[in-house]
Amino acid sequence: MPKATTKVGRKSASSATGSGSGRTSKSTATSSKGKKKVRRKATTTVTVEVLVDMEIGEVWVLYQAGPSDMIRNFLIENYLPLVRYTAERMHTRLPSEVDVEDLMSSGLFGLMDAIDAFDLSRGVKFETYCTQRIRGAIFDELRAMDWVPRLVRSRTAKVDRARRSFEMQHGRRATESEICNRMEVDKNEFGKLSRDSKPVGVVSLNRKWFETDSNKDVREIDVVKDHRQENPVTQLQRDDLKLLMTKGLSRAERLIIILYYYEEMTMKEIGITLDLSESRVSQMHSSILARLKAQMQHRTKEF
Repeated sequence: MPKATTKVGRKSASSATGSGSGRTSKSTATSSKGKKKVRRKATTTVTVEVLVDMEIGEVWVLYQAGPSDMIRNFLIENYLPLVRYTAERMHTRLPSEVDVEDLMSSGLFGLMDAIDAFDLSRGVKFETYCTQRIRGAIFDELRAMDWVPRLVRSRTAKVDRARRSFEMQHGRRATESEICNRMEVDKNEFGKLSRDSKPVGVVSLNRKWFETDSNKDVREIDVVKDHRQENPVTQLQRDDLKLLMTKGLSRAERLIIILYYYEEMTMKEIGITLDLSESRVSQMHSSILARLKAQMQHRTKEF
C-alpha cells in the first residue's frame, strides 16, 4: 500500500510538473507571438490610406511619437476648414478691399505652428488651441500690412468712440471743444491726435461704392469728384457774358479790359503797350466801365 501510494504521488507530481511546463511553454509562445505582432506593426510603413482609416487621436499619437512630413500634411488638410471658418468670420469685420484668401494664407501659417507646438499630454482640445493661433497669425499679418502704427490706431479709435458717444447722447455733431472735454485733453493734444489720425482715413479707390442691377458695380473711383476740373456750364456762362460785354467795344478798349483785369497790368504799362498816355488809358477805362454798367442794368433779369 505505501508503494502504490508513492507511485500515485509520483504520477500526480509528474502530471502536475507536466502541466506547469505546458503552461510555461504556452505563455512563452504567446509572448513570442505578441513580440512578432509588435515588430510587424513597427515595421509597417504608414501611408495616407492607413491614416484615413485611423482615428484623429491615434494620428496625433503617431505624429508625436515620430513626426514626419506626411503625417503633418495630413493633419493640415484635416484642420484646413477651421482656417477658412476663422478667416471668414474675421473678414466680416474688415474693409471689403481685404481679400479673404489672404487671411486664409496667413491663418495657414498659424495652423502649421500650432501643429508643431501642440502638446498632447496637456489634455487640451486641439481645435480650441489652434483657433487662437490662427487668429493671432492673421492679426500679425494685418498689422504688418498696415502702414499706420498701432499707437496711432488706438488713439484714433479713442477719438471716434468719444465722438460717437457724444452724438448718440445729444443727437448732433460734436465740436472739437466738446470732444476735448469728453476725452479730458487740451486743444494742443487733441490737434496732435487729429493730425495723427489723418492717414487712417485712406481708402482704396477700387472699393465698391454700391451695388447696381447690372454686372458692373460702382467703385469709389467712379464717384470721386475732381475739383480741379471746371464746371462746363459755368465756363459756358462766363464765355457768353464775356462775349456780351465786349460786343460793342473797339479793339483798343477790349485790350485795355483784358490787360488790366486778366493780365493784371498797371495803367502805365498798358499805355506803353498801346502807345497811349497813362491819363488817356485811365479815361478810356472809366468810360468803358460806365457803358458796361449801363448795358448790364438792362440785362439783370437774364442772370
